[in-house]
Amino acid sequence: MSARLLTSLAWATGVALLLSMPIAAGAQAARGQGARGQGARGQGATPAAPAPPAPKLANGMPDLSGVWMGGGGVSPRALKPGDAMTLLPAAKKLMDSRLAVDDPEANCLPGGVPRMNPYPWRMVQSIDGKYVFILFEGNIHSYRQVFLDGRKHITDPDPTWYGNSIGHWEGDTLVVDTIGYNDKFWFGANGLPHTAQLHTVERFRRTDLNTLSWDITIDDPGAYAKPFTVQTKAHLQPSWELMEYICQENETSASAKHIRGLANAPTSNAGAFTPN
Repeated sequence: MSARLLTSLAWATGVALLLSMPIAAGAQAARGQGARGQGARGQGATPAAPAPPAPKLANGMPDLSGVWMGGGGVSPRALKPGDAMTLLPAAKKLMDSRLAVDDPEANCLPGGVPRMNPYPWRMVQSIDGKYVFILFEGNIHSYRQVFLDGRKHITDPDPTWYGNSIGHWEGDTLVVDTIGYNDKFWFGANGLPHTAQLHTVERFRRTDLNTLSWDITIDDPGAYAKPFTVQTKAHLQPSWELMEYICQENETSASAKHIRGLANAPTSNAGAFTPN
């Protein structure tokens, strides 16, 4: 088994362990030679120097491009201080009825927004500044496109896995506003639901060379009592490239069919979501 796969599995296991811990209120393997990550920390080592500042493009705009790991997702642990994730009764009932084997992402379907999987992803900015593309290594090599050319949302968009995204800049922060989602994807392996009324607002800001702050506001009056925001971070992997990953090849081992039980089992975040 490759080091790359071992690390991705370790990353996913770590996320699962975090999700199984009580909720408080309110790396990918080396590619080529050399260890991945920040390297060993010897005892008594001097503190690491601050990361270099966030770069700019030639036109002076923030440079968010690169291969990133982590970020995204919807977890009570990542809630903005003071926010609450309160499910409406029908949404709570749906979540409690979902079986882990039916998780769309585990069956090679897109993860939707803002769920992520334990693989890297790349952000690409067009030279003319009119588009941002997010490319995913994992799952089905899917992608998102964000329009920054001043257009408005489609009046009556066909529901899709990644929705209709338009964006604009607020200083050094890229603000991405998305509607037009379908209701097929889950926010997480615990079956956390949403409806086609979902509206997300994401705020991407590169705080230094190696760190991308990614805050996501979830507004779905069909599933949640009020909007809430999760605050996440992604980390730059400057020596990596996206690699080929074919979910359907791994699916031939019937891996998803080995998943048993309820998605929102007691070992997940069952106590973290309160009905309205």
